[in-house]
Amino acid sequence: MEDQETKIRNALIAPRKPLPPHQRKWKMGTTSFMLVMHIGAVFALLPRFWSIQGLFVLLLLYWATVIGVTLGLHRLVAHRSFSTPKPVERLLVLMGALACQSGPIQWVGLHRHHHKFSDQPNDHHDAGRGLWWSHSEWMLHDIPALQELDRFAGDLQADPFYRWLDRWFLLLQLPLAILVYWYGELSDVHGGGLGLILWAIPLRLVLVYHVTWLVNSATHAFGYRNFDCPDLSRNCWWVAILSFGEGWHNNHHAYPYSARHGLRWFEFDITWEHIKILKKLGLAKRIREATYPG
Repeated sequence: MEDQETKIRNALIAPRKPLPPHQRKWKMGTTSFMLVMHIGAVFALLPRFWSIQGLFVLLLLYWATVIGVTLGLHRLVAHRSFSTPKPVERLLVLMGALACQSGPIQWVGLHRHHHKFSDQPNDHHDAGRGLWWSHSEWMLHDIPALQELDRFAGDLQADPFYRWLDRWFLLLQLPLAILVYWYGELSDVHGGGLGLILWAIPLRLVLVYHVTWLVNSATHAFGYRNFDCPDLSRNCWWVAILSFGEGWHNNHHAYPYSARHGLRWFEFDITWEHIKILKKLGLAKRIREATYPG
């Protein structure tokens, strides 16, 4: 009789069945939103909207958004790799919600589900279905994992803050748009307030989307493995750079609890450096850290 790990490894290479009919339909709301954001990102790159201020706003908000996802939603909330005071946790989660990758309850619940069934047929971004599916197509269809949020994110559903943010996360873009538009018009920036909005929202979101999606797709296809995990996870250096350390994905799947993902001396982990700063400030405690055994 096959043991559990053998069954898992066999499932990694087993041909995938076609999606059932109810999953083949496109989710028009999500698909339309993604289409609009990508069109907006293209418009942002038109010469009439270029400015040094736009680049600065993009870089600043890219840092805030990616750190909010990697440090806040992922390592702090999804895996509880360390603890912070509640106001700090709330701030980091709000920064992560600026990514518009669904609300925090859904984000965390789906991520925990992924770790439970990584690269198995019931993994919602199963790499066995191909690079495009694991990169982004999965979110454009109905996925059964959404019916299991009570199981995987019940701790967050008990918190009124997380329930509120899970419902209203999209509204965070409104004060951001007002702020950058006001600055752009007041400072007479080339491209005006509209140009800054395009750089601050659609262009930023599209960049963050694809960087995050690369963790689901590229790091399950390209790179090297430090650990023989029963999944397809890889360590991919260029994804690690773009995603502030999330590209050391094989390390993460080997030690999901670890606040540190870059375990070898050359595996630079920007998010881990931020956690060390929080520790020095007394804002990060009970930090769980794996070490490379070699």
